[in-house]
This record gives sequence, C-alpha cells and structure tokens, in this order.
Amino acid sequence: MPTTSCHPIAPHRKLHIPDWYVSTLMLERTLDAILRRVTLRRDCDVPYLAGYSQDGRTIYIDRHLPRSFTDKGRTVEVDRYLILHEAVEKALIDELDLHYLHAHQIATRAEEAAVRADRISWRAYDAFMQKFVKAVGDERLTHVPADLDLKPYRDEHDRDLMARMEKAERPAGARSPARQRKT
Repeated sequence: MPTTSCHPIAPHRKLHIPDWYVSTLMLERTLDAILRRVTLRRDCDVPYLAGYSQDGRTIYIDRHLPRSFTDKGRTVEVDRYLILHEAVEKALIDELDLHYLHAHQIATRAEEAAVRADRISWRAYDAFMQKFVKAVGDERLTHVPADLDLKPYRDEHDRDLMARMEKAERPAGARSPARQRKT
C-alpha cells in the first residue's frame, strides 16, 4: 500500500464492532500515525529507558535497552510500545498541562493496551522493562541528548540524576552555563 494513504501499514477495512472498542487494528493505525510524526533515536543515554525532545519531535530510547526480548518462543520488538508511551505522555503534559506522574500513568495504560492487543503478556513485557530500568538507571551517563525534555525528572525531584545528566550533555572540560562568566 502506498505511504500516501491514510494508514500505510494498517489498511482501511470495515470493523464489525463499534470503532470505539480497543482493537489491534485501531492501535496499529494510531502507532502508524505517531511513527510518521516522530524521529526515533537509540544512540543516547536516557534515564528511565526513554524520553522525548523538548519539541516532542524526537523520541529517545536508551542505547543499552535491547530492541527485543523473547516471550514463549516469540520475539517481541519493544520500540513501538515505548514510542506510543512517550508520545502520549508528552502530548498530555504539553496540551493538557498534566503533571508528569499523571501523564505517565495514562501513557502506561496506552502502552499496556497496545502490548495486550498484540497478544503479548503484559507481565513478561513489564518484567523485561523493569529489569532494564534498574540496570540503565545505575549506569554512568555519558551521552544525554541536549534537547531532552527534563520535566519528568524535575517533577520527580531527582536532583542527583539531573546533575549527572547536565554533566553528561556538556563536552569534557566545559563550564556549566550557570558558572560561566558574563562578558
């Protein structure tokens, strides 16, 4: 199907249930639309596994997170679910001015619905993610995106993490903007 159509991956077809039911097809269409609007980067250190740029046009997934895991013999690629989570979270924060924790809860429910719609065990998916949240959270940050939206970290009051991220996004030997002399 051409990419100029409304839904290039999930083609139009009449559903035999009301269109407001959660369905795999509708979630596919949603993911298609989001993927056409954002750029994915996997070459950075991103605390909490994933995040987004300040303008919301780039989704970052931590470079150490494997792209997939195996559940009951099936390979499950995880990027699509994280992209959905981050896009929903960012939209709720920016458009409705929700606190990060509230937006995160709703985004997690959207992520869970997409995982379950693909007939993947939420328990297995979440266990995989939790294992890497801990491992990635303990890593030394060396390459944090300069445009990473810091609202989630500010809302969590994680000052130590924010200081480590600020240090990681500056080149070695550069002064902090707050410490530079005015000329």
